[in-house]
Parts: sequence; structure tokens; C-alpha cells
Amino acid sequence: MKMPLAGSVRRALFQAAGSWAVPIRHRARFLRQLGLTRVTKPSLGHGITFCNPGAVEMGPSCFINNQVYFDAGSVVLGAKVTVGPRAMFITADHSIGKAAHRAGDGSHRGISVGDGAWIGAGAILLPGITIGAGCIIGAGAVVTADCLPDSVYAGVPARKLRDLEPDEQAGEMA
Repeated sequence: MKMPLAGSVRRALFQAAGSWAVPIRHRARFLRQLGLTRVTKPSLGHGITFCNPGAVEMGPSCFINNQVYFDAGSVVLGAKVTVGPRAMFITADHSIGKAAHRAGDGSHRGISVGDGAWIGAGAILLPGITIGAGCIIGAGAVVTADCLPDSVYAGVPARKLRDLEPDEQAGEMA
């Protein structure tokens, strides 16, 4: 029988399971035991933050690099998605409140990333975003709108730089 864990104990166990102390080949198994159940054969770096592990779904063969942040709302990653270090999936949204307290009522809007997409280091995906299959999001980009499949997006806010052929293989992306 599974006993619910207090929030601080659960966070500490997640932090330990995602640390350098746990070899990468065992990390996903430990995290599954703590509630990250909707994942299929991921490769997980260290220091990943899951605010709500039950809301994260990963298709087969995803690679999530070090210190990636998953907010509490739904995040769905397709198969073979690669996420660079320190990327952030922000699902929390707030209405605009009155002058005395501008951050009004909060809610979460999910994020969806298609098969084979590559999210660059330090990219920030904002609430409600859909990233198309085979899309590349450049390092440090702030994604404020949906991104089309097989395209390259970069910048703040992210904008489309070019289309990619479905089977195109190029050099390094900046």
C-alpha cells in the first residue's frame, strides 16, 4: 500500500532521486516510484524539478538534460523529444488583478511538444503552447505562441527563422 508523503519529504526524495548520487540508468525508475508514472524509457539528467510529477507525460526515448523545470500543469512530450539544460515548462497563468494585487486568480494551461522536437538550453515555454513535431527551439528562446512542425524558432519572443525539410540534417544550431 502506498502512503502519501508530506510535501517537503516528497520534494526531498525527488531531489535525491534526481541528484548525481543516483546513476542516470536508475534515475527514471526511482522517480517512477515517487509518482512520475507517465514516462516511457526516458533519459533524465540531474536536478530536474517536477512540481507535479503526475502531470508530466513523456513518450519513448525522451532525453531531459540537467536542471529542467516542469511546472504543476500538464506537460506532454512526444517520442524522442530532447530538452536542453535549464529549459522551463511554465504552465501557470494568472488573470490581471486590481492595482493592489496585479497577479489575479491563477490557473494552469498545458504544454504539448511533438515527436522529435528539440528544445534548446534555457528555453522558456509559456502556458498553453504547442510545439510541432520535429521543431527546433533555439537556446534561450521565450516561446509565447504555438510553433509549427519542422521549423526553427529562436529569440525573445521566439519567432520562426526557417522551415526544415522533414528529413533534413544540418550542422549545429546556435
